[in-house]
Amino acid sequence: MTKFEYEFPRPALAVDCVVFGFDGKQLNVLLIKRGIEPYKDCYALPGGFVHIDETIDDCARRELYEETGVTNVFMEQLFTFGALNRDPRDRVVSVAYYALVRSEDFKPKGGSDASQADWFKINDLPSLAFDHAEILNIAKKRIQGQIRYKPIGFELLDRKFTMTQLQTLYEAVLECKFDRRNFSGKILKTGLLNLLDEKVLNVAHRAPRLMSFNRERYQELSEHGFNFEI
Repeated sequence: MTKFEYEFPRPALAVDCVVFGFDGKQLNVLLIKRGIEPYKDCYALPGGFVHIDETIDDCARRELYEETGVTNVFMEQLFTFGALNRDPRDRVVSVAYYALVRSEDFKPKGGSDASQADWFKINDLPSLAFDHAEILNIAKKRIQGQIRYKPIGFELLDRKFTMTQLQTLYEAVLECKFDRRNFSGKILKTGLLNLLDEKVLNVAHRAPRLMSFNRERYQELSEHGFNFEI
């Protein structure tokens, strides 16, 4: 078959990855320090250009691994960013991805175009290259919206956990504080939790009760959603 040559200029296609990490106390984001121009030595989201022989999903996984060493992360597409001057090199359209993981499970290390990679506190970030601050902000709003109607992120806790630990997760993502009684009452009404006949051991004060997730209810809410407004 004769190869068709397209005569008009066309934009380059790239991906950017927003990986949020929860460490049990606060929300972090995975950043790289760029090792090449443009924006050499500036911080940015992991990402890069799509190869001609790969899908954008494969590109996102490859770039994340090459630049940070992080692999086996489930990511979802966030948004497509195509402002005319978002990249000084060329006309570049970027498909952004996002994920929420346990940051303690991943020890990032810079590679490829990245001189280093590390976790940064979500409220103490350096200036970011390109339009990555905008991408990060939209990703943060996405997970803040999702956590109110889907039980995302619950797998970021241990198999057995306390109500305080669950509340800390919600407060970290939503960047607010909840009344303890209102929070526990609301979450218990969802039927998501199994109250266990176990308590935290070796604590100085009254030992909190442990709980686990009701996996059947979790799956149901994951598929159909729920309203978790406090």
